[in-house]
Amino acid sequence: MIDVALQLSVSDGQRRFDLRVAFSTDAPFAALYGPSGSGKTLTLQAIAGLLHPAKGHIKIDGRTLYDSAAGIHMPPSQRRIGYLFQDYALFPHLSVRKNIEFGLTSWRRGLAEQDRAQVQSLLERFDLAAMAGSRPDTLSGGQRQRVALARALACQPQILLLDEPFASLNPMLRQSLRAELAEVRRQWGIPALMITHDVEDVLELADVAFVYGHGQIEKEVNLRTAESREFTRAKLGVETPAEAPLKQKLRRLLLGGAP
Repeated sequence: MIDVALQLSVSDGQRRFDLRVAFSTDAPFAALYGPSGSGKTLTLQAIAGLLHPAKGHIKIDGRTLYDSAAGIHMPPSQRRIGYLFQDYALFPHLSVRKNIEFGLTSWRRGLAEQDRAQVQSLLERFDLAAMAGSRPDTLSGGQRQRVALARALACQPQILLLDEPFASLNPMLRQSLRAELAEVRRQWGIPALMITHDVEDVLELADVAFVYGHGQIEKEVNLRTAESREFTRAKLGVETPAEAPLKQKLRRLLLGGAP
């Protein structure tokens, strides 16, 4: 179960952005969908502990990572979160193997024998063993994504956070890598939370989508039933009727058009 309620503000001195979001789901694969600048990445960074919210809570499978009322703010290294950055954030001076190992050394000092075995297993699982000594700049976009995903999984996370995982890829690669990512998530049996502004990512991968707009969640879309629930009236205590569960309405719902 992912249970998030956040309030935070960011400013560059001239502009200010306020984020006020709350959602919870036990779906295996959830998406935060919406345009750039709507607050999706800020939400992911707060969950990972890279941002300190002003108020709220973050709970993953009953573990409280952050709770302003209780004074809890767990450091990122203790959150057991695998984070796949949009640009992959690979270290250019490290080999593929060393990049994956970093997912372990940032949590523990040194590498035990079982950790080395785990890294080798990840290299083989993602077809990276032959290039274990290569640097990231010699790899294709798809290979770099696999290295970043292997590194995120090395720490045996409790949840996988995915920041626009296909934005840097050739469109011809995206379909096959979506399928691979879905299979990896199933094999590891951990929930995934993805942010994207590409409706195809949502349709192919997500069980539920939370649609962002201007720092708030405007609606929730259940991809399994294609039902929608408006969030904009929640503050008034009025629940809007669910949309008819017709699959053909889903794309329009996600894009914000009329059903």
